[in-house]
Amino acid sequence: MKKQFLTPVVIMAAAAIAFASCKKNNEATAPQNNNDGQTMTAFLQSHGPVFENFTINAATGGVITTAKGTKITIPANVFETMGGLPVTGSVSFAVKEIKDVSDMILGDKPTLTADGKMLVSYGEYFTKALQNNEQLKLKKDSAIKVQVLGKAAGQQIPLWSGDSSVTTTLNGYDYHNNPASVTVQTAVNPGVTWNQTATGYAFFNSGNGTLDFKLDSLMKWVNCDGLANLPGTKTTVMGYFTSHFNSQTSTNYSGEQPTMLFFKPAGQNTVAKFYNVIMNAPAGYEGLHSYQASIVIGQQGTFLAMSTQNGKFYADMQDVTIGTPAGSNNYTTVSFNPQEVTESAMLALINQMNTK
Repeated sequence: MKKQFLTPVVIMAAAAIAFASCKKNNEATAPQNNNDGQTMTAFLQSHGPVFENFTINAATGGVITTAKGTKITIPANVFETMGGLPVTGSVSFAVKEIKDVSDMILGDKPTLTADGKMLVSYGEYFTKALQNNEQLKLKKDSAIKVQVLGKAAGQQIPLWSGDSSVTTTLNGYDYHNNPASVTVQTAVNPGVTWNQTATGYAFFNSGNGTLDFKLDSLMKWVNCDGLANLPGTKTTVMGYFTSHFNSQTSTNYSGEQPTMLFFKPAGQNTVAKFYNVIMNAPAGYEGLHSYQASIVIGQQGTFLAMSTQNGKFYADMQDVTIGTPAGSNNYTTVSFNPQEVTESAMLALINQMNTK
């Protein structure tokens, strides 16, 4: 690990654009050869957060507690089919929960708003319910109650919605040639963008030390987060890769990124992912940059650069202090030189981000 104070380098400003979002289904381009992106995606998925599965009686409801201590209360008769029919009997209920920075990285769920502001996370949740392998939904004007362990900085914390995937309904025919449909999740780029819900808040319950909120729908991510208190003048950070930047990162639209860059402010349960690829970059200046004017000058934190090339893993972790832009520049810089690591070493670096 290297420790440094960033000194901006005076160069011509590189033109940059936001990393492209995925094409609509009817505008899909031919798939690109991105084996390294697939290798990175497989690594993240094999070590990332997974669903916890529970069985609930739909007629009586019930209370479940996740491995991380989150309590979910499901009322009686709250489920119905996608066609609006009431559901009785046994229901499979599943929840995926993200609370640590390592899970944010492995699950590709960094805590950034749609305009690049950082969020301090008290948990991100995705829930689903099935009966006979058919997706269910919650009845209109109903909800399930969630109680998250942990005292918040304030008495109420906003709820956010968003995802790096979209729900798509595929229409076709079943094995008896009857019209049928199935709901699936499709990955998109540049990834998750959190947007505050219109009315949703989590409220601190002093009686049991939890943040309490309600979910009025399934099959989407909900984030219980507060805006990070990181005051000060902000700048754009250009992350230069002097080695092992995979050029497929700039041309791939499938949701698979062979090169990634994350920044965690010191002592905050939040992480920013640099989605934006530096365009037209000469050798030594390829890489990724932050959202425009989104990182506080003087902020201490940790960068983790990860890359795959030819099936091998490379990483560089740096503790830094964000420097002041030089001269009239509207950006500051940090350079990375990822070195080859094993898969287990890469995972250890990701887990180490929890303690930064």
